[in-house]
Amino acid sequence: MQAPSVGGVMLPRGKGETVRLSRGASLTDFAEKINANPASLVQVMFNLGEMVTATQSVSDETLALLGEEMNYVVQIVSPEEEDRELLESFDIEFGEDEGGEEAMVARPPVVTVMGHVDHGKTRLLDAIRKTNVIEGEAGGITQHIGAYQARTEVNDEERKITFIDTPGHEAFTAMRARGAKSTDIAILVVAANDGVMPQTIEALNHAKAAEVPIVVAVNKIDVEGADPTKVRGQLTEYGLIAEEYGGDTMFVDISAKQGENIDSLLEAVVLTADAALDLRANPEQQAQGIAIEAHLDRGRGAVATVLVQRGTLRVGDTMVVGDAHGRVRAMLDDKGEHIKEAGPATPVLVLGLTNVPGAGDNFLVVEEDRTARQIAEKRAARERNAAFAKRTRRVSLEDLDKVLKAGQVQNLNLIIKGDASGSVEALESSLLQLDVGEEVDLRILHRGVGAVTETDIDLATGSDAIVIGFNVRAEGRATQLAEREGVDVRYYSVIYQVIEEIEAALKGMLKPEYEEVELGTAEIREIFRSSKLGNIAGVLIRSGEVRRNAKARVVRDGKVVAENLNIDGLRRFKDDVTEIREGFEGGINLGNYNDIKVDDVIATYEMREKPRG
Repeated sequence: MQAPSVGGVMLPRGKGETVRLSRGASLTDFAEKINANPASLVQVMFNLGEMVTATQSVSDETLALLGEEMNYVVQIVSPEEEDRELLESFDIEFGEDEGGEEAMVARPPVVTVMGHVDHGKTRLLDAIRKTNVIEGEAGGITQHIGAYQARTEVNDEERKITFIDTPGHEAFTAMRARGAKSTDIAILVVAANDGVMPQTIEALNHAKAAEVPIVVAVNKIDVEGADPTKVRGQLTEYGLIAEEYGGDTMFVDISAKQGENIDSLLEAVVLTADAALDLRANPEQQAQGIAIEAHLDRGRGAVATVLVQRGTLRVGDTMVVGDAHGRVRAMLDDKGEHIKEAGPATPVLVLGLTNVPGAGDNFLVVEEDRTARQIAEKRAARERNAAFAKRTRRVSLEDLDKVLKAGQVQNLNLIIKGDASGSVEALESSLLQLDVGEEVDLRILHRGVGAVTETDIDLATGSDAIVIGFNVRAEGRATQLAEREGVDVRYYSVIYQVIEEIEAALKGMLKPEYEEVELGTAEIREIFRSSKLGNIAGVLIRSGEVRRNAKARVVRDGKVVAENLNIDGLRRFKDDVTEIREGFEGGINLGNYNDIKVDDVIATYEMREKPRG
């Protein structure tokens, strides 16, 4: 086989050598590695049927295709390896304790609480906080930072335990996906009256995949119908065998509501840590660890909760967290008190970063501000290139007829999520009965009950599917993930509308008209009764902004309970306002609709005209 030539100039042909490239590399990067002219590689790609510029970030598949054509083996460097090489170029070793055995001291175990929704995870964390963290402190905890330390006495010795307080196992999974080892032990909460549920198994699988020891908290033992023995029996099927049955998993029967046996649970965590793990770190080296969560605070700028894993973090240190950097201006502990330093397994809120890092980003302390800035900038550029390379236009209902005609797709993949199993099954059977001809195949990849999750979006991303939410909405960061990945998510409340739109799309008749744009979400914290206005929701704006006269819907436990509402009144303290932004509190009046409860989410949106395709 001859070497490819462009304009009569022979290109350097490989002999099967390996070329290492980072995610989102360009043809120029490839050309530098093999001493070729980037313009000639552009021509080669053109001959292969791909229009690519020399400096454009291209996908892993494109790089592999080009390598095959040029007789090179292209190896894409993993993000972790890339990061390690970047840090090595600055003579920094991450993830290792500097110093010998004599420098190591015992550290507290880091614990994540997981389990099925409504089984009492939040109530348990509150119970631990009340009995251990803020004993005797008036007014309760003052600063929620997403992690805190509790104390317990084991064998007449006071021991600390660090709890990561994250919603569900979202952050836990995000951290694992980035290769960060954040948790030493997982507490699996199972309600004694419900037993093992789907999310219990999901949480259990996450913990097993992370290879962390599990302590089972059998909650709600004070509730009618509670059967702790049944829970023990159910979990043996999943490999968790209680000590009393000859296994090595500690089960503790608790009541988070009554505060019963909380100390026994903490003791079980400490004993499990002592038996299964050797938890030691060097407090003398420069601090390293991970970010648990971060957000933008209007008064203080970017704030991040970090977990110090080794070394000691001090005020004034220069740190890099993912693609953010800065000098530590101040540190607050879980009680909201300013502290000067934080040792291994201590969670702290850090102020002074340039921008908001992501959950699971690692952090490290460096000597100079310049070094921190250079590492952060290189990480940001790398992430940007990888994002550009990944960004592909996915199938949406509007352009479905075009891609069908172009022969680019032979099947329409759907993911259906609904508020009840009956409606999901009815929708699935109706869609599968659609007569759409032989040239296209309608496939339901997944159906389920509950809100549209990040897992659904991931599945849609990997299989070019369209997600249908029937009387449910997206939860957590699923909306942002869908936007970033270009996944088409559709929300419906009438079954016939779904069938009509899918049928119209398959027959090439669908014309875009209006689209719904999410403005913001507000979580109801308190309800005030007014004789004149009805119920007023005291809310905290969770995302975006809430505007007066915007459309709204009420979501309870991921299910839509009321549609087509209006934000009639919007107040901040005693003033009428036109909008309230993320992170602020206010009052919302939904006109004549009064059936609201604490913890409900008010999702606001507006209808915008879409350009016709």
